[in-house]
Amino acid sequence: MIPATSSKLKVLIVDDSSFMRMAIRGILSKAPGVEIVGIAADGMEGVEKALALKPDLITMDVEMPRMDGIAALKQIMAKQPTRVLMVSTLTCEGARATFEALDAGAIDYVPKNVSDCKDAQAMFQKALLEKVQEAAVSAIPRRAGIGIVPRVAPPVQVRPSQFAHRRIGYVGIGASTGGPVALQEVISRIPVNFPHGIVVAIHMPKAFTGPYAERLNAKCSLSIREAVDGDIVKGGQVLIAPGGMHTSLVKQGSNIVVKTSPTSEFPQYIYIPSVDQMITSLADASNGAMLGVILTGMGNDGFKGMKHLKEKGGLTLVQNEATSTIYGMPRACIDGKVADVVLPLDQIGFEIGKIG
Repeated sequence: MIPATSSKLKVLIVDDSSFMRMAIRGILSKAPGVEIVGIAADGMEGVEKALALKPDLITMDVEMPRMDGIAALKQIMAKQPTRVLMVSTLTCEGARATFEALDAGAIDYVPKNVSDCKDAQAMFQKALLEKVQEAAVSAIPRRAGIGIVPRVAPPVQVRPSQFAHRRIGYVGIGASTGGPVALQEVISRIPVNFPHGIVVAIHMPKAFTGPYAERLNAKCSLSIREAVDGDIVKGGQVLIAPGGMHTSLVKQGSNIVVKTSPTSEFPQYIYIPSVDQMITSLADASNGAMLGVILTGMGNDGFKGMKHLKEKGGLTLVQNEATSTIYGMPRACIDGKVADVVLPLDQIGFEIGKIG
């Protein structure tokens, strides 16, 4: 359900495919609290209608004639910042374009499935409605490359002594909506000689986590790649949990090793890959000698893992509300009293880097 407000969520649909325009319109026009205010067949028309209609949310295709979705997005962000949800193909090329769009200011993305299969169509409908619901409560972007408009008071500061004398050997990071850009901000501020292994679980489809890891590796000093079954968690390296499955960490001799599992083995988890499973298993494998970090995201995935980590004696850190695209995952940890430290996004990487 779209959150109740004094007016409906005004949506502009931008896509060069008449089939996709009709499909998206058909899905969203039946959603309570949503009003379709316009349709555009390419990026140029999309920019014109965005500026004229001032929608609350735009669904934006990537590949279009005259002006593609990324170019249109950049113009909109420069002239009239608006929540934009990219509609992306489930390919490596689609993934790379999506991450470029997120860097340029898009709130999130929904994978496009053009199959005639009813199951595929149902999955696209479910994903689109969920993403629109999330976007409806997300912060409004400021402009490309700048992030979001702060919603609350100045960020909470942390005492340097928080990490002093703490038994930390590993770092587990979880995120969802807004996470791809937030994680890049965090990882880019961690020094190349960081001595502890880092594992990340971020809600992404299977085709996206590999290209995302490659993109981070090109932009950050640490070694970053998509995890595979049997990987050893090592210092100076970031492993991204692969999409479409769950990732656990297990103790093998003196090492902590990645174990990937099909979703059928963990039917209790809605979100894939599960942040709860990653953090819980890493807390057990490290006997609590780790830092758990929860960044922006919808829902409460990560809360149970952070609670378990606290019970094991570990340290927990979450992103503050002012810098979160969506405050759901950090809020769950704060409300559940399992957050030791609350920081704005631009301070989290520096604080992690202080761990000796």
